[in-house]
This record gives sequence, C-alpha cells and structure tokens, in this order.
Amino acid sequence: MAAARRFDVVVFGATGFTGGLVAEYLAKVSVLEKFRWALAGRSTAKLDAVRARLAAIPGAVSPELLAADVNDAASIAALAATTTTVITTVGPYALFGEPLVRACAESGTHYVDLTGEPQFVHRMREQYDAVARRTGARIVNSCGFESIPPDITVLLALKELRRRVGDRVFEACDVVVKGGVEGGGGFSGGTWHSAVEAMSRTREWWGQRPAHPGDNVHAVKTPFFRENNWQRWAMLMPTIDPEVVRHSARVRGDYGHTFSYGHYLVMQNPLALAGLAAGVGGIFTLAQFGPTKRWLLSRRAPGEGPTPEQRAKGWFNMHVTASAGGITVVAKMSGGDPGYGDTAKMMAEAGLCLALDAKLPAAAGVITPASAMGEALVPRLERAGLRLEVKTLRLREPASA
Repeated sequence: MAAARRFDVVVFGATGFTGGLVAEYLAKVSVLEKFRWALAGRSTAKLDAVRARLAAIPGAVSPELLAADVNDAASIAALAATTTTVITTVGPYALFGEPLVRACAESGTHYVDLTGEPQFVHRMREQYDAVARRTGARIVNSCGFESIPPDITVLLALKELRRRVGDRVFEACDVVVKGGVEGGGGFSGGTWHSAVEAMSRTREWWGQRPAHPGDNVHAVKTPFFRENNWQRWAMLMPTIDPEVVRHSARVRGDYGHTFSYGHYLVMQNPLALAGLAAGVGGIFTLAQFGPTKRWLLSRRAPGEGPTPEQRAKGWFNMHVTASAGGITVVAKMSGGDPGYGDTAKMMAEAGLCLALDAKLPAAAGVITPASAMGEALVPRLERAGLRLEVKTLRLREPASA
C-alpha cells in the first residue's frame, strides 16, 4: 500500500441509513482516537447535511466530503487512491459493489462492506483475490452482523481450545465447531433489498459454489438438534456466515488437522423455530419469480430503517461450541441491535482496525474478518459495547501432548 494517503478511513454511502449510522459512530469515536476521515457519495449536498448532523456531537472531528459514484469509474478510482481504508454501505453489492472492489484491489486500499450475498463474495474472490494479494489490499466482506460475530467468536473459542489441549494435540485433532445465533431487531429498506436480491440468485449460486477437493475444511450438516450447552434448539441456517467461517479456516490454516463448522438459528421454543423457518421459506419462494420479487422489493424503500427506539430494543447472542482432544469450549458474543446499531459499530471498528492497527495477520486478498484482522479486532469490538465470554468444559482427559 502507498505510504501516504490523505485519509485513514472514508465512508462510502454515508447518506444512506446504515452509512449514516457508521458516520455517526466514527464521529463519536473521533473524540477518543485520532484519525483522518471523509464521507463519500453521489451528492455532496446530502453529504453536507450528514456532516451538519454530526457537528452536534461534542468534540467530534468533522469529516471532509468526496464526490464519488459507482457509475463513474474515475471517481471511484480517485476515492480508493485517497484513503487507507474504504467502508462501503452501497448495496445491493451484486448490483453496485464491484467497481469499488476493483479500485481498492488495484490501488492496495483496504475495503470493508456488510454484504450477506455469497454469490457476490465468491465472484469478487475469483476476480480480484490475486490482484489484492499482489497490492497488499485486504478486501474484507461481511463486516457487520454477517459475519463478524460468528467469525470472531469461533476464532476466540479455538484459541482457548488450543491452549487447553496443547499445540501438538490441537494440530493433530479433528476440530468440530457449531455456531448458533439468536436475536431480535428491525431492518432497513437497503437490507431488505439486498436479502431479496440474494435469495433470487440462490439457485444460481448452488450451481456455482466453489469446490475444495481434498482440503481439510468441512460443513457440519446435522439439520436440527438440541444443543444442551446453549439450552436451545438449533436449525441449520443457510446464510453467508458458515461460508465466511470456513474460508477463515482455509486462509489462516491454524484451525486444527481438520475443521468442521455448522451454523444454526437457535431458539428455546422448537415450534417458534419451525414457524420462522416456514416464513423465511415463503419469502424465498416469492423471490424466485419476477412479479412476486418486484412485489417484495416494493414493501420497503432503500433508505428507510427502524427508529432509534426500535433499535434500542434489538439484541443478539452468538453461541459457539468447539470440541477437540476431549475438551469442549463454549464461547458467546452478545450485543444490541444486530442489523443496524451494532452492525454500524462493527463496520466502523473494522475499518479503523485495518487503517490504524499495526499487529494484523499477514494475509491479503479477498478474505474474512478473522483472517484479515484476527484478535486485533477484539478490543475494538469490546470498545463498541459487544460482550465476549469463553468457558471450558472437560469431557475427558485429552491425549498426551
């Protein structure tokens, strides 16, 4: 990456709902931590309105403004070249994300988004991973509720598991990890549009999913069970999260001799869990056909989102169990509003981590939170109010190290 950049962090899409929350959080943090930052988007008039709103935060450092449009390649290239890290909330990413990924990969600029669209991530990895590795750019997708909680909680659970069983045993073990997520909160129009677009492309994705023949990373496929360590019923959750965690294992290479991961939606009531699954299945079916997809998209407009009062009631728990060598580690990350309040904080702290923190993993390319930032992200998440806890259950004596 070039030694001198004008900004440490630029928020692209700051006039949108989630982008505005990211900007607000960065403004608050600028009172505590020194960094140079800017807001970017198509309309400098709208950006100026966001900046005026941020000026009400006592002591906040005022951001500069940059005009940039995904349909203007020159402006996107200029944006990427002027900063160490770009945080982008401009989605759906399958429609609007590639120009900025390409510009960041080519200019050696770190990149953070909140996509939950596996097709987009896979395509960006195929097209720009080698370019980003050559320039040193870390292109880090899914830095919100999808998928920092599972990716970082699994990383911490495995760190404790390795400590308990010892390095030699851990490296020879078949490590099995299950993650279960629960929560409540509203969603914005932008997220709704991204989710419907992703669902509409799922059949195409299943035909294109990358194969990894002969590698040591696998999926846990148990569809439905009760996990006593969580005191919850669990049902497989086909989101981008398990793809992210398993790709972290491939990039990092330190998740055991073999690594298996399954990702689940969890609830205390199995009937409620089944009812939620049926509702999501209905939306998925409607997203497959043009007329019903357009009807779904019309239900919420981009830029709309839950009120502060609704966000204040949001919450989530990310449960993880990791087992190897006769030991099971149970870890949990907890937070507030998953879709917006905490997603904005996670994105902001991820962007700052990539821009400012010196002790990061060496990996570059189109990678994941755990492989791009690893444990360096943990104190930043804790500063943002997320809570992390880890405990160990001894099942039997592990083999001698």
